[in-house]
Amino acid sequence: MTQDEASSEAWVRILIVDDHALFRQGLRALLETEGMAQVVGEATDGNEAVAKARELGPDVVIMDIGMPGMNGLEASQIITQQSPETKVIILTVYDSDNYFFEALDSGASGYVLKQAAFTDLQMALDAVRRDGVFLYPSLARRLVQDYVDRMGSGEERTAYLTLSPREGEVLELIADGRTSREIADLLTISVNTVQTHRSHIMEKLNLHSRAELMRYAVRMGLVRQSGRL
Repeated sequence: MTQDEASSEAWVRILIVDDHALFRQGLRALLETEGMAQVVGEATDGNEAVAKARELGPDVVIMDIGMPGMNGLEASQIITQQSPETKVIILTVYDSDNYFFEALDSGASGYVLKQAAFTDLQMALDAVRRDGVFLYPSLARRLVQDYVDRMGSGEERTAYLTLSPREGEVLELIADGRTSREIADLLTISVNTVQTHRSHIMEKLNLHSRAELMRYAVRMGLVRQSGRL
């Protein structure tokens, strides 16, 4: 198979960002051997990642956090602002709830641990390809348990119950990683109606950003066992 043929068959174009050359090379080999991606470039730090993302226009950037100079979270924010169609998956050693939410705030759509199995990264790629959000399973379990522990006051449950049945359906589909078009098709409504429901949901739940909506979905137990939102 020629390189051009491989490129045409790959469903996602990836930029790998990590300051360790051996790690980048190993990850590239895994992705390309599986035939699930075309690695279009590599970068060693956040500054180079921003420049390469602008130059190459990848579908997905797989980004480390701790790197010399600009870190991965700062680079993610710049990349997702300058190219909203580019998705970022954080691939890191940091098993941290705080880092996960910082990653969401920076615009990242996935958070995977380097010590995880390669299948976790495959699931993350599948989730972000569908405009979903992926968090690694052990974090999902911790956040759901945190939700259970904090439900004593009942405030979030009360707010959730103010949603109409249709708004509840839309929220669950958003949490399942569905795009507005997919939700519209599934519910046989227009995309504009989906966006209106989304606005009403955000207003009723006092949420102001995509990251806050994802936090809420996790706390309310709308996350799937696989860790995909």
